[in-house]
Amino acid sequence: MSGTLAPTLQAFFTDRLARQRQASGHTIAAYRDTAKLLLIFTEKQTGKQPSTMDITDLDAPLIGAFLTHLETDRGNSVRTRNARLAAIHSLFRYAALHHPDQAAVIQRVLAIPPKRFDRTLITYLTEDEITALLAAPDPSNWTGRRDHALLMLACQTGLRATELTRLRISDLHLGTGAHVSCLGKGRKQRITPLTAGAVMVLRAWLAERAGLPADPLFPTRRGGPMSRDALQRRVSIHAATAARSCPTLGEKKISPHVLRHSAAMRLLHAGVDISVIALWMGHENTATTQVYIHADLALKERALARTAPRDAPPGRYQPPDTILAFLNGL
Repeated sequence: MSGTLAPTLQAFFTDRLARQRQASGHTIAAYRDTAKLLLIFTEKQTGKQPSTMDITDLDAPLIGAFLTHLETDRGNSVRTRNARLAAIHSLFRYAALHHPDQAAVIQRVLAIPPKRFDRTLITYLTEDEITALLAAPDPSNWTGRRDHALLMLACQTGLRATELTRLRISDLHLGTGAHVSCLGKGRKQRITPLTAGAVMVLRAWLAERAGLPADPLFPTRRGGPMSRDALQRRVSIHAATAARSCPTLGEKKISPHVLRHSAAMRLLHAGVDISVIALWMGHENTATTQVYIHADLALKERALARTAPRDAPPGRYQPPDTILAFLNGL
């Protein structure tokens, strides 16, 4: 016998996400994975097949146990746990419209709060590290020339991994006012200007790449679009190579998102206003962009220098020697 959950879940994906919200494939995949994990967990807890479950089977205690299972058994981070909860909340907000008779159960699930966590400073590359990374791909082969163009575009534009892998040849405009256009997070169309150096590299890559306007800008050997995992592997390979000449790279875990952070930090160091950086990165508001200010010690030191008394000697504060401090205190 069919329960109330299955038709609600199907309608949530086909009607709410796909038709009404026109959610991206990445969002739908993330919500799908959450639903699968939750149904498998619920089946083990209740003994009921997913197709026979009711909304009431997914009550607040079970959802709470599922979230604990994600952290303790699956080893997920708090961020991942909160992302799974956000997907569940979205499903239950939709269920509330279609099952008012289950309002009490649904509201208790919606009342489960996200978990607080410590926010660590972002990782980004210095100019020397970026130079070493861009020099890592082998220019004597096709893959190396592709990767060099890809890494240069990533470090200069700050595009997200998905945005990079989805780029088409037609998204690149290398004439007057050179820029790259992409459909970013939240289905926002965004254009990002290109430097003269990036234009030169990309023009050479396009001449070798050839292809039709709708073809991937950075294809695999077989001509298809590169996956996110493949992009991560290429970045990791070149970071390991670059670490031989730039040892500080070996101390950092390099990912496509680190290259995005590096692009934002470059803009910040150049004195670009934070609101412009938010537009450049495709952030909804400047609050998201504040993480780059928190990570920039040099910027804070320059701010501190402006507040120092004019007659104060330059340099950082040096604490007195401990034994002299002891004697002075006698």
